[in-house]
Amino acid sequence: MTITDFPTTTSGIRDLTPGRQALDAAQSQLAEAVRFLGLDDGLHRMLATPRRSLTVSVPVRREDGRMEVVQGYRVQHNLTRGPAKGGIRFHPHTDLAEVTALAMWMTWKCALVGIPYGGAKGGVAVDPGTFTSRELERLTRRYANEIQPLIGPERDIPAPDVGTDEQTMAWIMDTYSVHSGYTVPGVVTGKPTLLGGSHGRSGATSRGVQIVTLAALGSAEGRTVAVQGFGKVGGPAAQFLAEAGCRVVAVSDASGAVYAPNLDVTDLRAWVADTGGVAGYPRADAISHDELLELDVDVLVPAALEGVLTEANAHRVKARLIVEGANGPTTPAADRILAAQGTTVVPDILANAGGVIVSYLEWVQNSQAYSWSADEVELKLRDLMLGAYREVTGLAADRGLTLRQAAHAIGVGRVAEAHRLRGLYP
Repeated sequence: MTITDFPTTTSGIRDLTPGRQALDAAQSQLAEAVRFLGLDDGLHRMLATPRRSLTVSVPVRREDGRMEVVQGYRVQHNLTRGPAKGGIRFHPHTDLAEVTALAMWMTWKCALVGIPYGGAKGGVAVDPGTFTSRELERLTRRYANEIQPLIGPERDIPAPDVGTDEQTMAWIMDTYSVHSGYTVPGVVTGKPTLLGGSHGRSGATSRGVQIVTLAALGSAEGRTVAVQGFGKVGGPAAQFLAEAGCRVVAVSDASGAVYAPNLDVTDLRAWVADTGGVAGYPRADAISHDELLELDVDVLVPAALEGVLTEANAHRVKARLIVEGANGPTTPAADRILAAQGTTVVPDILANAGGVIVSYLEWVQNSQAYSWSADEVELKLRDLMLGAYREVTGLAADRGLTLRQAAHAIGVGRVAEAHRLRGLYP
């Protein structure tokens, strides 16, 4: 394994990769917050540079006996406010630039919602759909073994992300515990409740999306919603919004996109569970992925991957409110277009913070060998989400900022203040 610094600037073809675009967006958002806060160049450089970036080779034996080697990553962006926290994704396009951007966003997200973590992220460049369950277990355990020097309940706590789930976390917890010689539930969050997972964790990100959407709308009754990415965030988010009185009219996933004046989300989720995707759903019309993003709806929830709203399509977006269930779905150029159009964007570091909030609650429960009820967890989640939402909207109104600018100003400002209070060693 090697521990390296990721360069803050690159050139050439790498600028065109999704990961590079995500990192450029994260750096641009940081620079804007630094200018607003009046921070000096040295502190800007510190905030822009990850503390640790680990790249590992992960060999995995396939069922036919072949051995493949894939790339894995773990980036700890900032540790000033507490242990590093962030998910692990299994996705074929995962690279060091993407993981670095996601780790940076996690730093600001944790600071914004007031939980004592720094930001981290991990990933393996694989398509989990092409692996059997036994192959995924071998892959996960070997990756966990390779990143073991960095993780731990007081150092760096992984969680699920794209392409991973509670079973993935159970394998990582077991691998770490075997090496430690005793059971360590707090090394990961988002694990099964039987192994110390928290009630409400699996739907926490989606519930957070619902909470801030309803806060932004004021009244949900009859409001139309389109959800891009009908997966483990978008699917439950659509369900929660429909239960609150919104009218979900369109959803999409990798298989396709569908539209109906009033989708039965429960029925559609059952179809997806049976068939693997929304394509072919008989009680809706097929539309293109681009058409979904450009529908005339009250709310658009991009809940898949980063970089879907760009300079090329932002001017065609008709939604009055965008709530970012995914990390980094809107590029800085698109942000400027949307702001000029009067579109309100609830940024990712606020809108999808429900997952890390309940991860924090799970970690606290593990440290106390205690468990809260689902109702208690949801109440704590709601309080933290709405508290952060009020702070962001208040600053935005007072200083004439977009919600993203306000959210980053608060998150970056808290990390910068923590640096000032701790000082620089030596």
